[in-house]
Amino acid sequence: MAASTDATATATAQAVLERGGNAFDAVVAGGFVLHVVEPHLNGPGGDLVGIFHAEGADGPTVLMGQGPAPAGATIAHYRAEGLDLVPGAGGLAAAVPGAVDAWLVLLRDHGTWELGDVLAYAIGYARDGHPLLAQAAATIARVSGLFRDHWPTSADLWMPEGEVPAPGAMVRNPAYAAVLDRLVAAGAGAADRRARIDAGRAEWKTGLVATASTAFLAQPHRHSTGADHAAVLTADDFAAFDAGYERPVTAGFRGHTVAKAGSWSQGPALLEALRILDGFTDDRLDPQTPAGAHTIVETLKLALADRDAYLGDGAPVDALLDEAYISGRRAQIGGTASHQWRPGAVPGRTPFHPPLRAEGGVAAGTGEPTVAPTGQTRGDTCHIDVVDRWGNIVAVTPSGGWLQSSPAIPELGFCLGTRLQMMWLDDAAPTALRPGARPRTTLTPTLVLKDGLPLFAMGTPGGDQQEQWQLPMLLRMLAGGYTAQQAIDAPTLHTTALVDSFWPRTWTPAGVVAEDRLGADVIDGLRARGHDVTRTGDWALGRLSAVGISREDGTVWAAANPRGMQGYAAGR
Repeated sequence: MAASTDATATATAQAVLERGGNAFDAVVAGGFVLHVVEPHLNGPGGDLVGIFHAEGADGPTVLMGQGPAPAGATIAHYRAEGLDLVPGAGGLAAAVPGAVDAWLVLLRDHGTWELGDVLAYAIGYARDGHPLLAQAAATIARVSGLFRDHWPTSADLWMPEGEVPAPGAMVRNPAYAAVLDRLVAAGAGAADRRARIDAGRAEWKTGLVATASTAFLAQPHRHSTGADHAAVLTADDFAAFDAGYERPVTAGFRGHTVAKAGSWSQGPALLEALRILDGFTDDRLDPQTPAGAHTIVETLKLALADRDAYLGDGAPVDALLDEAYISGRRAQIGGTASHQWRPGAVPGRTPFHPPLRAEGGVAAGTGEPTVAPTGQTRGDTCHIDVVDRWGNIVAVTPSGGWLQSSPAIPELGFCLGTRLQMMWLDDAAPTALRPGARPRTTLTPTLVLKDGLPLFAMGTPGGDQQEQWQLPMLLRMLAGGYTAQQAIDAPTLHTTALVDSFWPRTWTPAGVVAEDRLGADVIDGLRARGHDVTRTGDWALGRLSAVGISREDGTVWAAANPRGMQGYAAGR
């Protein structure tokens, strides 16, 4: 079975499974299709985080597709450019692209299909066309002035007739199809399947993509700050990066093991929240009661404060999950909403205190896509999950390289990402901008195990909301007895009382965003406890999907998000 944020990607993954491919063949094929059909949510110039459990393996594995800051990305350079933050759009915000190399590494090591067969779906949609999603058309419309006035190559690609294409219009990207053809052709004559995929990786990292993108973005161009800058990414940065694997960080909750990526992601924050909540009775874990919603929101505020104070590439996380520390954090949850940013006191470490900028110009609760005319992008992402008949299970959250991230590179048909906006121009930060360091990404899929065996894999788009939307789903499934689809469909909420991971890095003290379906009792109960609640309508929050294995009878299942009428689950 397969589930994703786009029906075409789900159908592609399912087609691979029907033809005998395994979950890894399927997820890679679907992942490359997502580059084509959801270009406003991810792209080949972006990044990804995955987590999987291969049949027969002794545990889960994290797929690391987050590229680091380039060698020239120093705080001194950005300060010399007159910046106090890494911009939210433009080439200065580009980390080394990691998504394509990660997809290819996963296919090489765990798939069974040839690269050309896996990429054929994406090549077909790019060359022959696909109907433009309404959300993609809306995104192009929001930045059409930026494209016309400052990024003409993006206008040529996404507004080929000089106008914003209508939803449903057939759009083509022959340049990207040719890039994928080059990856396949690079392996002609190689000795075996593995060598053919590695040849495609070498072409990506040292061939046209590396040279064309770095030469193009070396020319000054408009950034989200309103000024023009040249990027610092070089071809050597491309060549030096290798995607790979890491061991996950895990924590227990209600007899289950939850696995996440490490401190270069926000994954440990979800684990901390689960550990805090594990000490409450089930009635305090129900988002559809005033006490439960309050407890969940206050827990998230504590865990996300610790995220911004302590998490970053290479930072230790054990202390944040230590039982004594968790107990202390749990004791900080009172009967009313805290209006303070409250990181915990970790022995031997000084918490980083980011500037607490007031919220401004942000559409609360929109999740994604929210794109300002400047190209500023907040949380645009996609997600895909696959489980196969052999018991392989995988969840991947690809993002970055959105069509509105930076000017499109004409020879390639895509642009580079903006993940460096999550790094601070402050040496004291665990996420300080440093050459070779990975930005602390918001991408954060989840794998849940029981007695050492995988039960389900899940994830969502949503930037800072990714852990927040996953937490109620996990609580409902692991403590409330919901099925995955029931948990996805149920009304949800999140807090904005956090330091935004995206430029311009703002926060809203005591802010809560809630779906109306939570009910007046819950919303009024939150307000009575001091929360500043924004109502967003009945079906506005969350883009969750999941796949799983029923250990009772060996069947597999999938679930997808109805919000936006775009996600899809399929299987047989």
